[in-house]
Amino acid sequence: MDSVLSEHPYLPTTVTRSAKILIGGHFGAGKTTLVGSVSEIKPLRTEEPITEASIGIDDLAGLPGKTETTVAFDFGRRTLSPRLALYLFGTPGQNRFTPFWEHLFHGALGALVLVDTRRLEDSDAVLGLFEERGMPFGVAVNLFDGAARHDLDEVRRALALDDDVVLTSCDARDELSCRHALIEFVEYLHRTSQLEHLS
Repeated sequence: MDSVLSEHPYLPTTVTRSAKILIGGHFGAGKTTLVGSVSEIKPLRTEEPITEASIGIDDLAGLPGKTETTVAFDFGRRTLSPRLALYLFGTPGQNRFTPFWEHLFHGALGALVLVDTRRLEDSDAVLGLFEERGMPFGVAVNLFDGAARHDLDEVRRALALDDDVVLTSCDARDELSCRHALIEFVEYLHRTSQLEHLS
């Protein structure tokens, strides 16, 4: 990740278009990690320690190493082509912060939603928010260590995703993997004319 950050501190002069993309997902899905892995600038993070006040509110089951949580948003930037830069906004995962999402929705062209197959049911509420807003979204299965690997068609059925919803997988810790997931989603936006003039 350090080499990615050091190579691109400023936007190339060829960049003429930009797009705001949300990185959504349930609590602990890996949003902060993905933004940090793929961003070519030092990411902005608003993580705070998880305290006793979250007991009974935040479900930490299956997240033994999680000690911090995003309380506002994460921010990063990735130049995908000589002309196109993506501004990435990672959403907070806890339900009590969803009112803040209204601010993040403004101006976004779409969202890449991370899911953890160990807690797939936690994704329903997040996906519902994007569906209610009519915002285009794609889904990326975050490949956590120790998690069972599932065929993507099984995941699609479990999440009741339409056939045209982009579904891919990635390791949120790996820059190349995250970039591939973003490219798949941006290509979808281009095909559906959301990015008609931004490629």
